Amino acid sequence: MILLRKLAFARAGKPLVTDASLQFHPGWKIGLTGANGCGKSSFFALLRGELHAEAGDLDVPPGWRIGHVAQDTPALPTPALDFVIDGDSELRAVETALAQAEAAHDGHQIAELHTRLQDIGGYTAKARAAEILDGLGFTQADHRRAIADFSGGWRVRLNLARALVARADLLLLDEPTNHLDLDAVLWLESWLKSFPGTLLMISHDRDFLDAVVGQILHIEAGQMKLYGGNYSTFERTRAERLALQQAMHVKQQREVAHLHAYIDRFRAKASKARQAQSRIKALERMELISAAHVDTPFAFAFREPEGVSDPLLQIEDAKVGYGETVILSSIQLTLRPGSRIGLLGRNGAGKSTLVKLLSAEIKPQAGKRLEGRHLKIGYFAQHQMELLRPDESPLQHITRQEPQTREQELRDYLGGFDFRGPMADAPCGRFSGGEKARLALALMIRTRPNLLLLDEPTNHLDLEMREALTLALQETEAAVVLVSHDRHLLRTTVDELWLVADGQARVFDGDLDDYADWLAQRRTATRQVAVEKPAQRQQDRAAKKLAQAEQRKLVKEAEKLEQQIAAWQVEKSALAGRLSDPALYADHTAAAQLAAQDVDLTASIEAAETRWLVVHEALEALERQAAE
Repeated sequence: MILLRKLAFARAGKPLVTDASLQFHPGWKIGLTGANGCGKSSFFALLRGELHAEAGDLDVPPGWRIGHVAQDTPALPTPALDFVIDGDSELRAVETALAQAEAAHDGHQIAELHTRLQDIGGYTAKARAAEILDGLGFTQADHRRAIADFSGGWRVRLNLARALVARADLLLLDEPTNHLDLDAVLWLESWLKSFPGTLLMISHDRDFLDAVVGQILHIEAGQMKLYGGNYSTFERTRAERLALQQAMHVKQQREVAHLHAYIDRFRAKASKARQAQSRIKALERMELISAAHVDTPFAFAFREPEGVSDPLLQIEDAKVGYGETVILSSIQLTLRPGSRIGLLGRNGAGKSTLVKLLSAEIKPQAGKRLEGRHLKIGYFAQHQMELLRPDESPLQHITRQEPQTREQELRDYLGGFDFRGPMADAPCGRFSGGEKARLALALMIRTRPNLLLLDEPTNHLDLEMREALTLALQETEAAVVLVSHDRHLLRTTVDELWLVADGQARVFDGDLDDYADWLAQRRTATRQVAVEKPAQRQQDRAAKKLAQAEQRKLVKEAEKLEQQIAAWQVEKSALAGRLSDPALYADHTAAAQLAAQDVDLTASIEAAETRWLVVHEALEALERQAAE
C-alpha cells in the first residue's frame, strides 16, 4: 500500500500540504480534488520522484511501476502503434534481450525470455495497444501514421494510450478526459473501471469521477482528507461537515461577541477587572473555528439579449464540407428562441463542422442558411483562446469591446470569472489554459448573444467554473447548441439531442444512457465486421486454393483425354484399314471381332469427347469466377 506519514510538501517555496497521514490500498481508484494551486499536480510529482517532501515520509511499494501521461510528445517518425507499445518498457526490454539471445544461440536464455514474454502478455501487446487506440478514436490507418503527422490534441491521446498500455501498478492521470470526445470518454471510463491496479486521478468531470472512483482525496487549506465513495457522495459528506462547521463558527462568534462586550463594558471598572481579564485570557485561548468558505469564486450570468427573432436561424437541405469532400448533407435544422440542443457523435463525424456552419465560419456547399433579423451569435471554440492577445490583460480585452463602459463595472464583471485585483491587470499570455478559457467565455458572454454555439466549452475548466457555467446556461434565455464530453453539463442544460453520424445530422430519440448503448452496439458491430472480414478473406483464400487445385486437376484430365482420344483415333484408323480389306471376310470370326473392336473404339472416343467438353466448360466457369 501507499503510506503518507506526517507528509509535508511545497512548490517554489510555497507550502501546499502539511502533516498528511494516510494510506491507500492496492486496487483503490481515487479521485484527487481541490482548488487550482492547492497541490494536486505537485502530489503527483512527489509520487513520481520529481519533487521532494519538506517533511515526513511517502512510501510507495518498491518495484511498483508508475504510469503517467507525458506532457509533451516530440514530432517523431515512429508509427503510432509502435509508439504506444513502447509504453511497456519491460516488454521492449525483454524483446531486446530475446533478440540478443537468439543472435548468441543461447537456448536456455531464449526459453526463459519466452516464458517471461508470456507472463507479461507480450504476445498480445499489439492487439491490446490496437484496442486502446481504437477506443480513443484512432482508425486502423492511424496505427501506421508517424507521430509527427498528428495534431497536438491527438498526440495527447497517444500519450494517454501509451500510459494505459504500460501495465502500471500505480496509474496517475491528470485530466485524462481533456481533448477527448464523449465517445472516447465513455470508452476510457469502462477501461478504467476494469483496471486492476491502483489509480489516482485528477478530473473536473463529475460524471466521470462518479463512474470510476471509489474514494476522494481532497486537498483544502493545506490538509489532505480521504473520503469514501464517489464524487457525489463526497459532495454530500463535505457539505454536511461544512454546514456543521459553519453552525459551530456562528455559535462561537456569538460567544466571542459576548466576551468582547463584557470586556469592553467592565474593563475600566475595578470591581469587574479580574473577571474581564479572565475573559480576555479565555478569548485568547479559544481555538477559533474557521468560517466555511463554500461559495464558488465564480458568479456570473448571461445578459438578456437585446433583440430576438423567431426563428433565429434556419438550415434548409444544406450540404457542407471542405473542398470536394462532403462531411454532412441533407441538413434540416431550425433554431428558435429557447432551443437547447446537444450534439452527439464520434470524433470526426462532423459536430464541429455543423457548428461552424451555424456560426457562418463556413458556407454551405448546397442548400440555404437563413438568419433571423436580430440574430446575434456567441461562438465559443478552442481556437477562440488563440485569438486572445498575450500582452494584454483581461481588463484591456473587455475595454476594447466596450470602450464606453465604466472601468469599475467591467472589473466587477471580470470578478465574476475570478479575475480580481492584479489578475484583471495581468497579461493573459502567462495564464493557464483554464484561465484563458474563462477569459474567452467572459468576453463572449458580455456580447449579449441570443444564440450560443459552444464547442467543448469545459475543456480546462475546473469543477467550480463548470458548475457556474451550468447554472448560467440553465438561466439564460438564449438558444443553445452545445458540443461537450461533460455529461453533467449536457444533462442539465439541453432539452434535445441530435446525433451526427454517417454524414447526417438528425434528432436522437433517447438520452445519454441510450447513446452509450448505441455506441456499444456500434462498436460490437464494428468489431464483428473486423472479425468477419479476415475470416471472409481466409475463406476466399481457401476457396481460391480449392478452385486452383480443381483447375489443375481438370487441365490434367483434359490433357489426358486429348492424348487418349488421339491414340484411339490412330487405332481406329488402322482398324478401318483392315476392315476395308475384302480378304478379311473369308474368316467370319476374325471379321466379327474386328468389327466389334471398331464399335467399342467409336463408343470410347465419343464418351471421351463428351467428357472433354464437360471439362472445358468447367474450366471456363472457373476462369469466369476468378475474374469476378
